[in-house]
Amino acid sequence: MRWLVALVMLPRWVKRWLLRVADGLLVAGCLLLAVMLVGEREALLEAKGILLVAVMALATILLLEVMGVYRIVLRFMNQHMALILVTGLLISVVSLLALDLLIGSPMSLHVLPLFALLVLFAVGGLRLLLRELYQLSRCPQRQPVLIYGAGVAGCELARALQHGGRYWPRAFIDDWRGLQGALVEGLPVHHPDQLETLMQRLDLELVLLAIPSAPRCRRREILERLARLSVPVQTIPGSEDLVSGRARVNDTCNVAVEDLLGREPVAAFAELTGADIRDKVVMVTGAGGSIGSELCRQILQHGPSLLVLVDNGEYALYAIEQELQGQVRSDARQTRVEAQLVSIQHGDRMREIMAGFGVQTLYHAAAYKHVPLVEANLVEGIRNNVFGTLGLALAAVDQGVETFVMVSTDKAVRPTNVMGATKRLTELICQALAAREACPTRFCMVRFGNVLGSSGSVVPLFRRQIERGGPVEVTHPEITRYFMTIPEAAQLVLQAGAMASGGEVFVLDMGEPVRIADLAASMIRLSGLEVKDDAHPDGDIEIVYTGLRPGEKLYEELLIGADVLATRHPRIMTSREVSWEWSALESFLEELYEAMTHSRHLRIIKLLHEAPLDYRPGDRLVDPTWQARHDRIAGTVVPVGSESAGAPLAPRLGLQASK
Repeated sequence: MRWLVALVMLPRWVKRWLLRVADGLLVAGCLLLAVMLVGEREALLEAKGILLVAVMALATILLLEVMGVYRIVLRFMNQHMALILVTGLLISVVSLLALDLLIGSPMSLHVLPLFALLVLFAVGGLRLLLRELYQLSRCPQRQPVLIYGAGVAGCELARALQHGGRYWPRAFIDDWRGLQGALVEGLPVHHPDQLETLMQRLDLELVLLAIPSAPRCRRREILERLARLSVPVQTIPGSEDLVSGRARVNDTCNVAVEDLLGREPVAAFAELTGADIRDKVVMVTGAGGSIGSELCRQILQHGPSLLVLVDNGEYALYAIEQELQGQVRSDARQTRVEAQLVSIQHGDRMREIMAGFGVQTLYHAAAYKHVPLVEANLVEGIRNNVFGTLGLALAAVDQGVETFVMVSTDKAVRPTNVMGATKRLTELICQALAAREACPTRFCMVRFGNVLGSSGSVVPLFRRQIERGGPVEVTHPEITRYFMTIPEAAQLVLQAGAMASGGEVFVLDMGEPVRIADLAASMIRLSGLEVKDDAHPDGDIEIVYTGLRPGEKLYEELLIGADVLATRHPRIMTSREVSWEWSALESFLEELYEAMTHSRHLRIIKLLHEAPLDYRPGDRLVDPTWQARHDRIAGTVVPVGSESAGAPLAPRLGLQASK
């Protein structure tokens, strides 16, 4: 192997001269062998015969040099380059006849076809041998891999990997019987049932999934089979990314969690997606967040005249604004993008922004959404989620905004935590405003579950824990959640908003709930590791159960009642739910505002109980500020529902002016 590596490492000009010498010797040897096989040994003994052999060897080298054969890099040799080589050798054979006549050598014409075959096999075979030796010299440095899928993408991937320096493709796996047992790109194709045997026999370290056009349900079946083997799996980009040029076939990456879910995307309804956007002034709150930023990206694709980004996080707002401005410049769009660094809690400033830009459509995605944090910061959760939304909604009505779409959550259904209760309360606010007479704004709410890859998603957390070597932390063995990708959620929000007539709660079809422990186990196994448990005490990474966090449910729901109606979109439903008249809601909000202003935590909890939220919290208050103060005063933890003397009442919230 050392001499092989030394040969490969020679300077390119040295290797070209060695190849010229080898070609000359092979041509001379093939001609001598052809003459001997024909039985004309006497011709070789003459001076003319020896001269013919020498001239023929030199002429062939010169001819191949002129045709550029020696400039071909052997490891990148393809059919076109091979055709140039064959053409040059055939011209060399024809030139043999001309040289024979010129020199006057008594050589038989039977020598020509035999010489042609010999020289094609010898010179062409030398190049194939050298290419294989080059690949062999690099095998110890490369990772042996198996390619799942012997279609067009798999073949292209195999070719790319053979020229790369990282992976060494050893075989294909394919479900189609017509390919099993065949050779594709020089590699054998095997049945999926042989996977475990191949992993051991070929000492494979990785499986590359090369089926970009396969439906997600099929990819999920394959990944479940691979997960049982605890083999690392990577995949090539999807067909859309390959066709658009955003990715190359050899840009392998970790398996996307959406492939584990097996959820098929539904094509957008073009007439819905752009209905509230095209040539309009659109505003997005929470524009720097996971959902807000994706809403902005998709909104930009539908040609608004102006896109106003609102967020109170400086860097998040800067990042999405720079991304969108770059997109506007690269696509030569006419859309203006304006970034406004402000919190939705400042209702007067929200009103100024809407009036100044003439906002027509508003997507409200700004909220505090992390359940334990909001549970531990009750007052700020109420201030931002409830009264921030209230001020924003009232400003939208005052400024004649045409459409107001609020992004809600499945945690608003029979909430067990403050975050869910605040989101359900904001739904009631939007419903009450929509029901008022002569309301110029069309309100609607869109409710869905967890999104993959969001700032609070378990998926990136699990990946980091796996990279650290574990353990992977799950709150409860039976906890389940609904999941959806961020682009699909944003797309459905845009379409649901276009179908609103006023006050509807739209519910997105999230598919089947996913058991979080199963998701964690699949991610561990697809990283090539084994779950450490009672059945596998020698496993690599353990899944530990930390207990439900404050306000956390075992499972989430999407519907409050059973009164659900279909819409024209197969994944969007509308639900008829309990609403609250504005007069009753207004007085409740005044009381809640007073309690919030003076940080009367127990009063806030009691008010949330009294509201038609179906609020079902635990039996202890967890706000640490309140807890510390109360412990100093009473020395005990007070159950939810009890009261303590409050501070003087805060000034009334100025809601009357909005009637």
